[in-house]
Amino acid sequence: MAKTSSVEKNKRRRNLTARYAAKRAALKAIVMDQSRPLEERFRAQLKLSAMPRNGAKIRIRNRCEVTGRPRAYYRKLGMSRVALRELGNSGAVPGLVKSSW
Repeated sequence: MAKTSSVEKNKRRRNLTARYAAKRAALKAIVMDQSRPLEERFRAQLKLSAMPRNGAKIRIRNRCEVTGRPRAYYRKLGMSRVALRELGNSGAVPGLVKSSW
């Protein structure tokens, strides 16, 4: 099980990202637009850098919903391979059968 503080920190990052997504997108569009004057683009870049870092989508870490494990994460299922195997062995995941040969 991952540390509770790590899981909570990631939840705060998700909330900040959702809150600032529209504003960040607008500022990034201004910064990337080559047709705008350089001063306006620079002001937009300063505003963007003044925003909270944890508001950036890249700072979110994919974590298992069951255990909080950050590695071996399956995006489609939202959990790690360890949790998937445990749930699969107990029969909690429909359609998943333990292989044997």
